Amino acid sequence: QVHMVESGGRSVQAGGSLKLSCIVSKYTSNTDSMGWFRRAPGKEREGVAGITGDGITKYASDVKGRFTISQDRAKNTLYLQMNSLKPDDTGMYYCAAGPWTLLLLESSPYIYWGQGTQVTVSS
Repeated sequence: QVHMVESGGRSVQAGGSLKLSCIVSKYTSNTDSMGWFRRAPGKEREGVAGITGDGITKYASDVKGRFTISQDRAKNTLYLQMNSLKPDDTGMYYCAAGPWTLLLLESSPYIYWGQGTQVTVSS
């Protein structure tokens, strides 16, 4: 079983930055892809950014250029650097892991999920 724990969410003003972290308990063949998802109030969960073990990344169109996903496998940690935050970025952010896939922004390939960390962006 793989456990994932997010941290770093908090309230911030529009234009600010946050860096989310996700600790991964271990790596297996089912953690070759990792992603960040968010669920905004009243909306469906959506993929924000994803990364494969060999470094392929994908971003949702509304965060491209503002968010950066990265991972440090030596530290068992996945990151999401979020800059130029907007009120529409508000939501619960989840990290997820699954086998290698190019469908990095879709939920279905992911097997393991964290409990989420809340990001609130005020105008």
